[in-house]
Amino acid sequence: MDALFNETSLQLVQRIFGVVFPLAAIAAVGFLYARKRPTDMAVANRINIDVFIPALIFSVMASSDFRLLDYLPLAFGALVVVLGSALVAWPFCRWLGVAPKTLLPPMMFNNSGNLGIPLLVLAFCEAALPAAIVMFVVSNLLHFTFGIYILEGHSRPLQTLRMPIILATFAGVVWSVWNLPLPEPLFISIDMLGQIAIPLMLFALGVRMTDVDFSQWKLGLWGTVLSPLSGLIPVLLLQPLLQLDAQQFGYLLLFAALPPAVLNYMLSEKYQQEPDKVAAMVLMGNIGSLLFIPVVLAFIL
Repeated sequence: MDALFNETSLQLVQRIFGVVFPLAAIAAVGFLYARKRPTDMAVANRINIDVFIPALIFSVMASSDFRLLDYLPLAFGALVVVLGSALVAWPFCRWLGVAPKTLLPPMMFNNSGNLGIPLLVLAFCEAALPAAIVMFVVSNLLHFTFGIYILEGHSRPLQTLRMPIILATFAGVVWSVWNLPLPEPLFISIDMLGQIAIPLMLFALGVRMTDVDFSQWKLGLWGTVLSPLSGLIPVLLLQPLLQLDAQQFGYLLLFAALPPAVLNYMLSEKYQQEPDKVAAMVLMGNIGSLLFIPVVLAFIL
């Protein structure tokens, strides 16, 4: 019995290592490269957001085996994670002495792109890619509407609708619902562009890690702990209402445990909303995820 338990534990550790190591390795390459040769990823990130990620979204949603209705409960679950995180984190604003505009966005909008998509694919194989895309789209749609409203006091829905990621999502929905044909050479071209997105996101995350500022380390540490907890608590409380099957519940738990998105720092810098504090939460949160993610994976797997 002990031998069987030890063998099972070893297999679990090996599987978790197999999931986490490729992500950490690619990010480490970006980090080491940028340390040796300071690198500006602004152009590459813009191309990724405007071309490669939209291509990935469309290629997944337009594929013949993608059924949109199957993912509606999961999309609602992602909505619960984002909005529920704000409710959980709100009381901590006064306790930590931090403005809600500074604390809430990093707790609400997680790294569902750079980390979430490759993490779910490695943990659950290619079958999880559509689910990862759906949760990523929900998070980003809320980020560029409700998230901007938090920072600016109003949102720009028409500007949001013109974003390539949103346009690709709408196009993917149309192709999925009406099952429209797509010439195979064209689909292969779009799919190949989309395959660039995931490794480039991880590499860019590693490059961003070179900018870690430890002057706000206390808030960064609190954010590291609060970010996954504020996402996991709503999921665990509302699962009896959501009634997700075991597989989608696992997807949502992993999504909820992700660290803050790097985009939070970019927007805080744009709107001058204490970017040094947001940067500490984002970057330390992503480093801390190397501890939290394996724990969640052990529970799910």
